[in-house]
Amino acid sequence: MKEEAAPAGNGLGAVSPGAARPASTPAVRRRRFVATALAGLAGALVTRAARATNAVVEVEIKGNLFIPETVTIRAGTTVRWTNKERRTTHSVLFPAESLESERMLPDESWQRRFDKPGRHPYTCGPHPEMKGLVVVTD
Repeated sequence: MKEEAAPAGNGLGAVSPGAARPASTPAVRRRRFVATALAGLAGALVTRAARATNAVVEVEIKGNLFIPETVTIRAGTTVRWTNKERRTTHSVLFPAESLESERMLPDESWQRRFDKPGRHPYTCGPHPEMKGLVVVTD
């Protein structure tokens, strides 16, 4: 029985031993390098965008202050407020939206995701002198 020769490639870019290899000129190597670099960059940008939409920004409540007082975030980001006081309870109240968190005991937290651009001023429910601002950008 006569054996048939295997095809030169396997369809995945690999070449069988002894088969003729495609020419590798500087131009071909440069195109491969650029294509690989662009693919890597595109992957990094997609990962970065995904991370941005899953990002969590921390705000501490300490000394009857929101720290930082103002946060600027991208749409899709979550802000988490954590009460770092020893004995005092706090809440996060958005008066313009009629939204208030439950009271947070020390070391408890509350979070909210912001999906639309805009300015969101807030205060502490029991301590209205405490003020903060969330600025959401595109």
